[in-house]
Amino acid sequence: MNDIQSIFTFSITVTDVFGNVLVAMICGFLIALLYKHTYKGLNYSSAFTISIIMLTMITAIVIMVIGNNLARAFGMVGAMSIIRFRTAVKDASDIMFIFFALAIGLAAGVKLYSIAFLGTFMVGGAFLLVNQFSFSLSGKKEFLMHITTNGNGIADNPFGELFGSYCRRHKLVNVKTIGDEFDQIMEYSYYINLKSEDKGSELVAQLRKIDGVHQVNLFFDED
Repeated sequence: MNDIQSIFTFSITVTDVFGNVLVAMICGFLIALLYKHTYKGLNYSSAFTISIIMLTMITAIVIMVIGNNLARAFGMVGAMSIIRFRTAVKDASDIMFIFFALAIGLAAGVKLYSIAFLGTFMVGGAFLLVNQFSFSLSGKKEFLMHITTNGNGIADNPFGELFGSYCRRHKLVNVKTIGDEFDQIMEYSYYINLKSEDKGSELVAQLRKIDGVHQVNLFFDED
C-alpha cells in the first residue's frame, strides 16, 4: 500500500527547485552558445537565442509543477493550449534547438542531472561535428539579386553579358513595374550562381555602372 501511495505523492524541496533550475539554466546557456556559434543564416535573432535559455528553465519548472500528478498534467495541457504561437519557424535547425532545449529542461526538472549535462555535451558535440561537413550541393549556392532600373529608355536585357562573365547560371524569377508610364521604375529579381563568391561585390559595382540602373542588391537565398 505504501508503494502504491508513493506513486501519487511528489515532494520537492527548495534546494531541489534551485538545483533543477540552475542545471537547466547552465545547459540552456550552453545550447544558446552552440546556436550562436553555428548559425549561418542571415536572420539571426538574439531574442531567439535568449528564448532557448528561458525555454529550458521554464520546461524544468513545468515538470516540477506537474510532478507525478495526473490531474496537474491534464490541467497544464489545457492551460498551454490557450497559447497561440504566431511566429513561423523557417529554419529546420531552429526547430531542432527548440526540442533540444525542451528535452534538457525535462531532464533537469526530474533531477536527472547526468542526463541533462551528458545530453547537452553529446548532442552539442555531435552537432558541431556534423556541422563541419557541408551537405549542400557543390556549386549550387544561390544568391538573390534585386535590380531597380528606370523603366523608360533601358534595354530589355542589359545584364546578360555581365551575368555570363560572373555567373555559372542566372534565372529571371520576377519583374515588377512601379509608377505610371511617365515615371516608371522596373524591379528585376534574379537567382544567380556565382563562379566565385568573392566576385559578388564586383558584379554589383559593374551593374550599377549601367545607364538607367538605380539600385542593385545581392542577398543570399536561404531557401
